[in-house]
Amino acid sequence: MQAVQQLMKVFITRRIPPEGAKLLSQAGVCEVAQWDSDEPVPRAELLKGVEGAHGILCLLSDKIDAELLDAAGPNLKVISTLSVGFDHMAMDEIKKRGIRVGYTPDVLTDATAELTVALLLAAARRLPEGVEEVKNGGWSSWKPLWLCGYGLSGSTVGVVGLGRIGLAIAKRLKAFGVKRTLYSGRTAKAYAGEVGGEFVPLDTLVAESDFVVVSCSLTPDTKGMCDQAFFSKMKKTAVFINSSRGTVVNQEDLYQALSTGQIAAAGLDVTAPEPLPTDHPLLTLKNCVVLPHIGSATYSTRGVMAELSAQNLLGGLQGTDMPSELTF
Repeated sequence: MQAVQQLMKVFITRRIPPEGAKLLSQAGVCEVAQWDSDEPVPRAELLKGVEGAHGILCLLSDKIDAELLDAAGPNLKVISTLSVGFDHMAMDEIKKRGIRVGYTPDVLTDATAELTVALLLAAARRLPEGVEEVKNGGWSSWKPLWLCGYGLSGSTVGVVGLGRIGLAIAKRLKAFGVKRTLYSGRTAKAYAGEVGGEFVPLDTLVAESDFVVVSCSLTPDTKGMCDQAFFSKMKKTAVFINSSRGTVVNQEDLYQALSTGQIAAAGLDVTAPEPLPTDHPLLTLKNCVVLPHIGSATYSTRGVMAELSAQNLLGGLQGTDMPSELTF
């Protein structure tokens, strides 16, 4: 009976892959309560669920703010997010209360890079349009100019934000015969040499690239960065890809750029809001491919993410090392 009383309370905000749940149940140090659904936990249920919790395992869709921290109370030692991004968390408030934070970088790099390349090819080579034409009877005979798109061979690719994922994308695109790889960001990266990357100002990257791939973090500087001025500098034949965060893009300006032929095509794996309303203007465009934020969606990647977030949680609960701890 004594041991049961000593179990620490953990609240998991969603149904997670079994690899993570198994680790927590076998650890013998925590009592797990969970919002057992694939859909997000309603705010009222979330605030109720975290009451008295020693640890919280959350997702990007859960707003971790002062109200939630107050609801959890003084027991809270650790928050583990099943994501690389942490813009859903009030980090200053969390730091003030001495709560440790775990996240899941690195493990989703390859999956996200693969998906970004797939999205780029789908948008540039008009794959969704082609599939639709086959289904609706638009495929009549071979026509020299029908469904022509843009190829990577001999092209210039610009990567906005050459971090782990940006580098992984650039490496994969290099294999397609890309001629130049440009990148922009706060500083030049020593490892850019691996892809022959040229560090250039953002304006140069936007103006000279045939493919502009956004893979940067969301910060006050990058929020709304891809706007009318940004798109107006791009080539009319250029393809724009975003697999970072939806709010990096001004979607009204993107719609204008795509619908007026200012740029050729776009592919988005992230939007604002998520999900994007089904009546959103971007969804009326043939030259815009929108995916439902599935960058890391491979079975193995999601399993490893769940495992890592569980290990982070257990480390925080027990006051030991966390494999991926955010340092403030």
